[in-house]
Amino acid sequence: MARKSAVKVRIENQLIRFTAPEPFGSDEVIDTLGGKKNGKFVILALKNPRATLLVDQEGRLVVHGTNHSEIAWAAAREMLLRLGRSDEGLTTEKGPLVVSFDYGQPLRIDQVPEYFPEFEEDSRLDCIRTSDSLHDMDILLFSNGRGVALGARHKNLVEMAATHWGTRFESEKLFVKVLVKPKEKVESKPEQSGPEEVLDVIEDES
Repeated sequence: MARKSAVKVRIENQLIRFTAPEPFGSDEVIDTLGGKKNGKFVILALKNPRATLLVDQEGRLVVHGTNHSEIAWAAAREMLLRLGRSDEGLTTEKGPLVVSFDYGQPLRIDQVPEYFPEFEEDSRLDCIRTSDSLHDMDILLFSNGRGVALGARHKNLVEMAATHWGTRFESEKLFVKVLVKPKEKVESKPEQSGPEEVLDVIEDES
């Protein structure tokens, strides 16, 4: 049974890696821009555009926290500008996506593993999750009918995966049907004339 409504899909984060002809130096980013050393990376937080920049051991720049490549490019150019560099020769490589989706109906996640054993409970996040090898991503599902795809390569693949599982859940009646009561029609009161209006006002004030 096909689902009646389309699944709403939204990109939350797109990782993009930039490689410059001259690798970025950890000390350069720390001393000039105030970056912070964290393990193998140097981290720099930008406010405008809002993004988190990571410089790896090989001097490549990874932009995290944006959902459009244009914003990631703007963040990379802002860093280059502060370092007094040009963006000439800068190359990019798109990494995995974090994508959210919404079925628009609550899901009985406590019953899903009974029908689909590939889903396991994640008590830490209060959800169920699976490694979807067919669509090459990890999927997390919550009881409110929302889900998150991790490691996806394209938004359309997430839409396909969400539709695939939604159709299977629908066939097993795992969605909670939400009934919305129709709004009651409120009849307007007939207008009252002179003396009755005065009596009403006096009664309300007392």
